[in-house]
Amino acid sequence: MTAAPLVRGWEVVIGLETHAQLSTASKIFSGAATAFGAAPNTQACAVDLALPGTLPVLNRGAVERAIRLGLAVGAKIAPQSIFARKNYFYPDLPKGYQISQYEIPVVQGGTVAFTLGGEARTVRLTRAHLEEDAGKSVHEGAGDGVSGIDLNRAGTPLLEIVSEPDMRSSAEAVEYARALHALVVWLGICDGNMQEGSFRCDANVSVRRPGSPFGTRREIKNLNSFRFLQQAIDFEVQWQIERLEDGLEIEQATVLFDPGTGETRAMRTKEDAHDYRYFPDPDLPPLVIAPQWVERVRGELPELPAAMAERFQREDGLPAYDAAMMTQSLPFARYYEALREASGQPKLAANWLMGEVSKRLNAEGMGIERVPVGAAALAALIGRVADGTVSHSGARQVLDALWSGEHDVDAVIAVKGLAQMNDTGALEAIVDEVLAANAKSVQEFRAGKDKAFNALVGQVMKASKGKANPAQAGELLRKRLAAS
Repeated sequence: MTAAPLVRGWEVVIGLETHAQLSTASKIFSGAATAFGAAPNTQACAVDLALPGTLPVLNRGAVERAIRLGLAVGAKIAPQSIFARKNYFYPDLPKGYQISQYEIPVVQGGTVAFTLGGEARTVRLTRAHLEEDAGKSVHEGAGDGVSGIDLNRAGTPLLEIVSEPDMRSSAEAVEYARALHALVVWLGICDGNMQEGSFRCDANVSVRRPGSPFGTRREIKNLNSFRFLQQAIDFEVQWQIERLEDGLEIEQATVLFDPGTGETRAMRTKEDAHDYRYFPDPDLPPLVIAPQWVERVRGELPELPAAMAERFQREDGLPAYDAAMMTQSLPFARYYEALREASGQPKLAANWLMGEVSKRLNAEGMGIERVPVGAAALAALIGRVADGTVSHSGARQVLDALWSGEHDVDAVIAVKGLAQMNDTGALEAIVDEVLAANAKSVQEFRAGKDKAFNALVGQVMKASKGKANPAQAGELLRKRLAAS
């Protein structure tokens, strides 16, 4: 492994705590809905409001999603875990405590693998534990000098995934976060919508001289984009280094990142675990997970991205990069598989998905789930390119028509007159005309100038109005030049 990069002689140490909102329809301890965007306080029931006499009931679906993540990262699934009360006082926390897991989390250990600069990396996981989300303080729209409280998120199920401090740069932290994001979405346990807060990261950042003990860390809270994650870490690293080089100390703290200024600022002195006065929640019995339950979930897991990418390399002959791109998401992989089966051309299928299809998806800001061209239609187009019916340039025009709602590839080719000229006699006549009209280029080619040949091919394409098969035109040109 490449040595960790140093920043002005300092080593950066980063660990991430990632909150993934679980994809259950109801909350972790109540039957209230978790859908995003409802009017404030319309999805908070008596349990979420902590009204007297209410009791929490654990959501089985949340537990099952935690098991799914644990199996995917090779972690230990605790046969018995407990819930604890994490005590702190915020206006948006109606109970005065958050139900979480502390001493015995449901998922223990595991690893997340990814690549950075073409090099394989692995980050160890400490744990992943179940907990409920808090509500939200609203500082805009409630009136001048007034803050409102929206408890719709209170009780929303979260899986907090805690890494070891294994990362040594903001770029590495971002690639780890991307890999984890892709995995939880692939597994179907989280929708991954960062704008809605479904996937957000807290970054623990410190710096040290190489070989020294870990420095004092500061935790950057609630980073909901990969760009902000990188910017926040980069600023924090520079801030800590400058402070230490000025002879000052770093105080452990919780900080916020301001995207407007690109700076972090202290929010409060960082609490330690004893400050939260954790103790087992008396209203919730221990969570017992039978081996049979774990094995059932294991049997229902989808093929994981790394295994699928390896299969695409082995069975389809795809290069490692192509295989990784085909497994960037489960819907993308499923579309590739359908396209490969329909076309019988794995490499061409991958090329079209990485090239023209991805270009259009990115331009319109949408995922493969919304692609307007079915795999069967795209396979038919790939077939017409492979058999020489249409050129790559013409095929792009056909794809534009399919993207706009057309369905019949052959009909589009016919209506737009995009079929390549494969009539040898007609093409020979054009080649002869081009050679006769471009004596200078012929002389330059014979003098050893390869660019002259390309110019002649271009003239043939121009004379045929782009309908000549470039490979066939080049072959005929060489024969004519050799014979004359």
